[in-house]
Amino acid sequence: MGPRPLRTFVLLAFVWAAGPIAATAQETEETPATDGSAAEQPAAADHDSSAGSPDILVPQNAIQADDGTIRGPVTNLPLPRFVSLKVHEANVRRGPSLSHRIDWIFVRRDMPLQIVAEYGNWRRVIDREGLGGWVHYSLLSGNRTVIVDLDQQPLFSRPDTASPEVARLEAGVVARIDKCDQDWCRLSVGGYRGWVEKTSLWGVGPDEILE
Repeated sequence: MGPRPLRTFVLLAFVWAAGPIAATAQETEETPATDGSAAEQPAAADHDSSAGSPDILVPQNAIQADDGTIRGPVTNLPLPRFVSLKVHEANVRRGPSLSHRIDWIFVRRDMPLQIVAEYGNWRRVIDREGLGGWVHYSLLSGNRTVIVDLDQQPLFSRPDTASPEVARLEAGVVARIDKCDQDWCRLSVGGYRGWVEKTSLWGVGPDEILE
């Protein structure tokens, strides 16, 4: 008999195993000790407002550091920056307090999100579609994940398109980041590990190097 052909696997977005994710070098204060929506408590600096504008209480967060980067006024971490959803369900509010109405509910643990503003214990986040609002920081994690943008995306054994394929990923699959160089990221998903070009992913900056 000849050699057994390599099998490729299609990993569907809805069967992604949301198991524990190891911390990376990008771990930030967005990895709190508490968990779940019960941790969503008003910050001391919150204001009670019934205004309907989504821009109510948007902080003046464009603080420019000496190195030219823009940093948040609360954490002094870069803005924007990527994090992930720590819980299975998170209320997304119109403003940074419990008095603001809920516009969205994120229901996918580990999905990557981008923080674009800070106010007290609240973070303004957007998803891959640019939708979002304010969530309590305790619902976010510094563990890094990405969403696959391209359908039937090959997961390569090495950061080289000529290397063997480990699996194929459907668009919308969420994967853990193991590391990223200038052009590629090594991902873990569904029990498989391999490399994908950054241009096929959402959840990592084009210039980010993650170890």
